Amino acid sequence: MSKPFDAAITRFFEDEAPKDIRKAIEKADKKDILTDDFPYDEWMDKDDYEDQLDALQIELVKCQAWVRDSGARVIVVFEGRDAAGKGGTIKRFRQNLNPRVARTVALSKPSETEAGQWYFQRYVEHLPTAGEMVLFDRSWYNRAVVEKVFGFCTDAQRETFFDQTPDFEAMLTQDGITLVKLWLNVGRAEQLRRFLAREDDHLKQWKLSMIDVKGLARWDAYTDAIAETFERTHTDTAPWTVVRSDDKRRARLNAIRSVLIQVDYAGRDDKALRIDDKIAGRPELWLNGA
Repeated sequence: MSKPFDAAITRFFEDEAPKDIRKAIEKADKKDILTDDFPYDEWMDKDDYEDQLDALQIELVKCQAWVRDSGARVIVVFEGRDAAGKGGTIKRFRQNLNPRVARTVALSKPSETEAGQWYFQRYVEHLPTAGEMVLFDRSWYNRAVVEKVFGFCTDAQRETFFDQTPDFEAMLTQDGITLVKLWLNVGRAEQLRRFLAREDDHLKQWKLSMIDVKGLARWDAYTDAIAETFERTHTDTAPWTVVRSDDKRRARLNAIRSVLIQVDYAGRDDKALRIDDKIAGRPELWLNGA
């Protein structure tokens, strides 16, 4: 089985990747951290990770029961750099939850009809009803970042998005919805290493798209778009939580904690929800891993 897109990711690595990025990947062991200013040198110990994840699974089940019984509504927005671990984090989040209570929404490219609607309209259709949690695997923030980087929207459309988003999210929270916005961030070398691994893995090649391939050379454009997004949509009513995900294990644990700590469910064990502030925090943390 050949590599997707005529091995475009390998060719980028060999011919176009910055020299320091290429060297970091070439000399690293599998579990080495490639981002220089990441607060840890290696991945979290597997046994420790699994013990903490087991404890958080219990908390998630308790949270789910409370949401169902109380009629609460919860939205979790999962955004981030490509290959930052959104899918794997959502998988661990949902692995013991009832799909009738917690469901994932991952929308494809807008149809012709959707493209003619108010931008937020197709997302509104998937908002939670009473007793439900909805996890958005990417969200309305496509307009803020991906569409900007690839020219899929006009500057005027994006400006309208930024004008409307704080009010849109304020309406959600004012109506009693708990809205949690997570941004998973990964360093450039680690992102490329993960793409190379996907390119070689026949079971994961389906995750790759031409957007991923073309995006490799647009790191700085993504950085600029992300910075503006935080500046214009990080609000008191709908703040962003940045999760540094060069270590997937620490990222998953702290992403789950960052959600649970914002839901006042019955029987919550706050000791299990202590967030590592080197891994998860407000957008200022993103500057370290930009």
